[in-house]
Amino acid sequence: MPTPRSIASVCVALTLAGCANQLPQRSEYETRAERTLVDHNLRMEIGEPVLQLPQRRIRIQDQKTFEVTDFEVTRRYDRYTPYQAWRELYEIPLGAVAVVAGVGANIINVFLLGTLPESVTRGWIDYGFAGLNPFMNVESNGRSQQNLASLEEQRRAARLEYSSLPWAERPVAVRTGSQHYELLTDRGGILHLNLLDEDIGQADRLHLSVEDPQDNVRADEVLLVNRDLQQKLQEAHELIFSDLESDDVRQWVHRVDRLEELGLEEEASELELSLIELTRHDPELQREFLDLLKLQTGRSAL
Repeated sequence: MPTPRSIASVCVALTLAGCANQLPQRSEYETRAERTLVDHNLRMEIGEPVLQLPQRRIRIQDQKTFEVTDFEVTRRYDRYTPYQAWRELYEIPLGAVAVVAGVGANIINVFLLGTLPESVTRGWIDYGFAGLNPFMNVESNGRSQQNLASLEEQRRAARLEYSSLPWAERPVAVRTGSQHYELLTDRGGILHLNLLDEDIGQADRLHLSVEDPQDNVRADEVLLVNRDLQQKLQEAHELIFSDLESDDVRQWVHRVDRLEELGLEEEASELELSLIELTRHDPELQREFLDLLKLQTGRSAL
């Protein structure tokens, strides 16, 4: 004869087995791509290896190669309506009504030659029996919960992707003998090297290096400084950076003219613009400078 404990165990088992009303399984599909770095290098486009002029624009590129693999991912979820006992207070009477209605609908459907939809003839009966079951709630998409049942990944095609980005606003180390400098590229990855700006033209060679600290990839280049350029740089530095305001107009013209004679046309033009800006608030002095510049050198206002 069954004991009270065994009866209770059976009741608990039935409750646990019947409390969840299973819903149709749901699937999700998605695609994703994994990118793996396979090659990384930095490239400096230094141009001619010998500097003939004090200014040089050097382009630096950050080049990477990735292996890109596509995956298709399928996730399947088991869905169910969780059991809440208090809902049986209205589901049982509604279930009884639904069973009676479903039986009546099937009888009518016989006379209508099966024209009633299955949601009426079968759906009402299914709803009714689920409602009559005291250990199960009827299906409810609004209250449904889900658990991940399976996860499948299928690998598709793999391909290589290449990127070449400017080394934008990043440091460039410059070494000349025992001196070390750190310059920055612009937003386009261009290093504007000017031997006069840093007064680094006294050395006969420049060692340039860039390094990515994330993976220690680096690039090194060497620029030689032309011997004639080395001799010109000291004089050019004096012509450009000595105090302008202490000189008269003739000395200004001499500075511009001498830079042009040294073959430093870009520096001569920059000094000319600086002098025009310096005399912006003195139109008479500015006109005197421009007239004398044109008379002695043939240069017109830029």
